Amino acid sequence: MSTLMLIGKAFRFGGRVRSGVIKPLACLFTAPSNMAKSKFEYVRNFETDDTCLRNCYIVVRLDGRNFHKFAEQHEFTKPNDNRALGLMSRSARSVMEELEDIVIAYGQSDEFSFVFKRTSTWFKRRASKLMTHVASQFSSSYVFYWKEFFGEQPLLYPPGFDGRVVLYPSNHNLRDYLSWRQADCHINNLYNTVFWTLVQKGGLTTAQAEDRLKGTLAADKNEILFSEFDINYNTEPALHRKGTTLIWEKRDETVLKRMKLPNEEEKDVAVTRSRRRVQAHHCDIIGEQFWEEHPDVLEDDNC
Repeated sequence: MSTLMLIGKAFRFGGRVRSGVIKPLACLFTAPSNMAKSKFEYVRNFETDDTCLRNCYIVVRLDGRNFHKFAEQHEFTKPNDNRALGLMSRSARSVMEELEDIVIAYGQSDEFSFVFKRTSTWFKRRASKLMTHVASQFSSSYVFYWKEFFGEQPLLYPPGFDGRVVLYPSNHNLRDYLSWRQADCHINNLYNTVFWTLVQKGGLTTAQAEDRLKGTLAADKNEILFSEFDINYNTEPALHRKGTTLIWEKRDETVLKRMKLPNEEEKDVAVTRSRRRVQAHHCDIIGEQFWEEHPDVLEDDNC
């Protein structure tokens, strides 16, 4: 007999529900709660506690998996493809808009670092939850916004990104981390700029270009660019030399809002309001100027 038939039968007896009917019904509707405390629940004890230490910045860094192959198969421009860099930044912005406790993000090439504020309680500060959410949001955004940057060029296969979580207890430690990533951007971009200039403009093979650059210092690479190809590295796009820094900033936005005037007439009126938006910067973050201009990015060490 169905549940509905049981209920109907119960209420035929002068509106009184017999206990013999109500008890089975109670069991039906409380089953999920009982199942949650089943004998199998002990398996939860095998889960590792990965709660991030309090009062530390939580940094989630993503790196493209096997992106050298991915770039070749999708014919990225060498040494820098502005479409690919733009897509990386757009995907990172999507992550920040989804997880507003991220106070700053820095990216270059096929990597992006996301910094959660020290007081964040997102996902109870569980490292696995934070990392997987950032990675999945970034990866899905990369696919979702592909056409916005690559047009009709097809995405041949899904990209992959691996992630890691690192904690930094002080502003000094965090700034040193971000400085390390930007220094890495400079080193790699200078090498790649010279390498591909030797190949594309100098007529060398990739093996010859690699051999030419063995043992060279930054000054040597700058000299090759300037003396042989009349290229001043310092005038190359800041996006390539400095990477991309994303932060939250307030921006005034003016929109038209239809309002009813006292004389009953409706009219479009310009309304200005302040909104927090993710803004991109391509500038030095190793020195003091950026941090002095944006003092609200970092929390006070004394808190």
